Amino acid sequence: MTKKKRILLKIGSNTLTKETKHISRGKIEDIARQIAYLKDEYEFVIVSSGAIAAARQFVNLEGNGKEITVKQALASIGQLHLMRIYQDNFRELGLFVSQCLLSYSDFEKQESKENISDTINVLLANGYIPVINENDTVATDEIKFGDNDKLAALTGVLLNVDLLIIATNTNGFYTKKSMQDNKPETILQVTDIQELSKEILADKSSLGTGGMKSKIDAVKITSKANIETWIINGINDNFIINAINNKIEFTKITP
Repeated sequence: MTKKKRILLKIGSNTLTKETKHISRGKIEDIARQIAYLKDEYEFVIVSSGAIAAARQFVNLEGNGKEITVKQALASIGQLHLMRIYQDNFRELGLFVSQCLLSYSDFEKQESKENISDTINVLLANGYIPVINENDTVATDEIKFGDNDKLAALTGVLLNVDLLIIATNTNGFYTKKSMQDNKPETILQVTDIQELSKEILADKSSLGTGGMKSKIDAVKITSKANIETWIINGINDNFIINAINNKIEFTKITP
């Protein structure tokens, strides 16, 4: 029996909301449909943002989400709603999901790392798709990942994945000149991370907490572990399958 390739799929808030203020059930259904189609060849682990965005559909807490404590409270409320949407949409296609909440300190202790790896491997072996998010309810400004890109990279290395896909709201990394000219041009292939860093203009997404800098930091982590990373526009439907079949433009970082 051929061993399945392992893909870690990181989905940012802008992808999950399709650049609106609400979680898109249609986007999560699109992701589920693609995984169902690919499940015979690939096994998936998902790192998903979106808990705070999910909460803001239902509540408006005092402080408007600007302070860390309010964000923690929103994450606590939104994580339940987010997982319910995942569960409902995936179950309709015969897929089963589980929830895993991780914090930065989990990657500093060998015992914790082994526990994470063992648990996720058991879930995968039994047909469950782990949906991982940062444990925002206990994170602080000092220990927060800042964006789930780094969480995805650390998890990918820990699980020895074959490929990390970061789904975002751009067609990959763009050249600095094309951004300055307001005519974005995708960098299709990258082998030199230092050169890539020079090309990228610092930015920040509107709903997420990171931007291209956090993706560069993630790529540095995966490259050291010889893990290939793709930066793909996840807002478009069928983005995983289209990328695998080279039908769309995206950035491929090959160590």
